[in-house]
Amino acid sequence: MTRDWRQFCEALWSDPGTGFSLDLGEMGLSAEDFEAREGLVQKAIGAMAALEAGAVANPDEGRQVGHYWLRDPAMAPTPAVRAEIEDTREAVLAFAAAVHRGEISAEDGEAFDRFAVIGIGGSALGPLFVSRALGEVSAPMRAYFVDNTDPEGIEQTLARLGGPEGLKRTLTVVISKSGGTKETRNGMLEFEAAYARAGLSFARHAAAVTGAASELDRYAARQGWLARFPMWDWVGGRTSVCSAVGLLPAALEGIDARALLDGARALDALTRRAQTRANPAALLALAWHHAGHGRGDRAMVLLPYKDRLETLSRYLQQLVMESLGKALDRDGREVFQGLAVYGNKGSTDQHAYVQQLRDGRDDFFATFIEVLRDRSGPELEVEPGITTGDYLFGFLEGTRRALAERGRRSLTLTIPAVTAFTVGALIALFERAVGLYAAMVNLNAYHQPGVEAGKRAAGEVLALQTRVVEALKRTGEAMGVTALAAATGGEAESVFRIVRHLAANPHRGVAQVATGGPDEARWRALS
Repeated sequence: MTRDWRQFCEALWSDPGTGFSLDLGEMGLSAEDFEAREGLVQKAIGAMAALEAGAVANPDEGRQVGHYWLRDPAMAPTPAVRAEIEDTREAVLAFAAAVHRGEISAEDGEAFDRFAVIGIGGSALGPLFVSRALGEVSAPMRAYFVDNTDPEGIEQTLARLGGPEGLKRTLTVVISKSGGTKETRNGMLEFEAAYARAGLSFARHAAAVTGAASELDRYAARQGWLARFPMWDWVGGRTSVCSAVGLLPAALEGIDARALLDGARALDALTRRAQTRANPAALLALAWHHAGHGRGDRAMVLLPYKDRLETLSRYLQQLVMESLGKALDRDGREVFQGLAVYGNKGSTDQHAYVQQLRDGRDDFFATFIEVLRDRSGPELEVEPGITTGDYLFGFLEGTRRALAERGRRSLTLTIPAVTAFTVGALIALFERAVGLYAAMVNLNAYHQPGVEAGKRAAGEVLALQTRVVEALKRTGEAMGVTALAAATGGEAESVFRIVRHLAANPHRGVAQVATGGPDEARWRALS
């Protein structure tokens, strides 16, 4: 370590109220670097103030961006919006409490003792992070997640739920803001079929979080699901943890949802500060900008030294990369911006890739998350005067020092403990840092055109698959890729990948009848 005590103190931001601190001393930031970016930071802080006041912050879709109002409804731009937020929050908490008391029960009248969340992207990653960070073995209900359209993954979750007997006690929460997300719909249909095989009514075991009058909302209303909770167009999926998306699963699992909101609100107040050096989110955004030259030239390697925070990197991958990975800036200029995020947890993963971080390419900066409290119960000394928690702390400090010796950049965020309050505060801190950084580099952080492009392409592939199967059935003969492409108007490579996939699943009714290279193979429809 090359810093003296005075330099450490100057580089450390801390807040006694929350117990959070942020050390930027190994990021290579000089006083001149701060001064050079001060104008950008102040402009970004002003943009965030306008966003919170109700400005149209997502011009592509003509939408406000109001996830900050979720933890402080008094900031909502209209009394009607405030009432919606407060009423929904109370309805969510009342529903969870009624489930715990057995007043809302399974169709046989017995209490629910587990629940499954079906969602994807922001409708799963946020609730999953909160669950893994705060869930307890003694929780009134255990949480399970389906966040993909992988049939084997869905089957495994159903098995972990206990099969047909377990489904009798399982409440299923389906989360989709648009109500039409195909991965979520598929998971819902798989679960609906599983309940039916068990002789159970899915509707008597289901609740929805979705946009008003969405496809899912209408379906749940027709089927008579147990409950429906709203999502609003001014809340993006990746910033929806403080809405019913995150609050309902948290409350069902027995997590203190109000404390989660309190933590987010407390950090929101700190990150509104106009002075850069007093604002932790502004400091983070400035450090990201400096490390990557305002272009994302360095990746962020996240290393939380706590098992409870293992899924933080997955959550932040979406929050950061979906928000900042953009081809065009707000003025329509090609910029190809982004900030790559990867990581898992320390000290486990320092054994996986710290060797490269120290001695390999200097194309990253590390973000250490330190948790001061080791455990809530008595300590066990594994050596005289040394506990397992001391070793975890030692490995964090050792890794920081090893990187600093090589001149590798890192910052350290320290929190007092993993609680509902601090998890809410972490969420708010990184949400604001992303918003500020986006404003600094003139990006729209609140749309995702690349994601929508992928969805459209997937739809085109599935439409081509339908035409391929129809062509094979129509001819009744073995066909090669070239002939199938001509018959369906598809690209040969796509056709090849489709028939190869179908033939690998015999129940799909397509068989490969001649082998060889892609151009020699032949497929036909099974009668």
